[in-house]
Amino acid sequence: MLLLASASPARRRLLEQACIPHRVQVSGVDEDGIHHSEPPQLVCLLAEAKAKAVHGQLTDPSIHAVLGCDSVLAFEGEVFGKPADAEEAKARWRRMRGHWGDLHTGHCLIATSSTTAISSQCQCITTRVLFADLSDAEIDAYVSSGEPLQCAGGFALEGRGGCVVERLNGCYSNVIGLSLPLLRQWLPQDF
Repeated sequence: MLLLASASPARRRLLEQACIPHRVQVSGVDEDGIHHSEPPQLVCLLAEAKAKAVHGQLTDPSIHAVLGCDSVLAFEGEVFGKPADAEEAKARWRRMRGHWGDLHTGHCLIATSSTTAISSQCQCITTRVLFADLSDAEIDAYVSSGEPLQCAGGFALEGRGGCVVERLNGCYSNVIGLSLPLLRQWLPQDF
């Protein structure tokens, strides 16, 4: 059984849709206390902190792996997590429209045996995202839906945000919150 160290409903849904048996335990990690100037390293540090925090509380021997993930959008040298409010989301979207950004998701998997860590691996997967050239009215409507306030980068590919992304170069599920192809490589085939 996989234990997902994340509060993200999108990550949980990805695992459900892929028929990967799992449970969820929120890590409680203070993400604001973790810093790195490079987005790929930042998301790996965050994912590792989440996985380690949850693994440190592990008491269930049926859990064979703990997965921590975190995502940020890198755009024109800035790192965008979740927008603080609607005004920040609108301002970001006005900058991002018609341009490419890089969605980085850090993954950290700690394999366990009877609650003892036996191995861990961390990796960042990056997907290039081309945002639609939205009008101000379209941006206002999208932000007023509330969806952009819940997601790294201010968009949810699996929701209304799927209509405001023109193209992806890379892993689709990575943009939603975790790379299923990477997880397939990491998990045993009989998982």
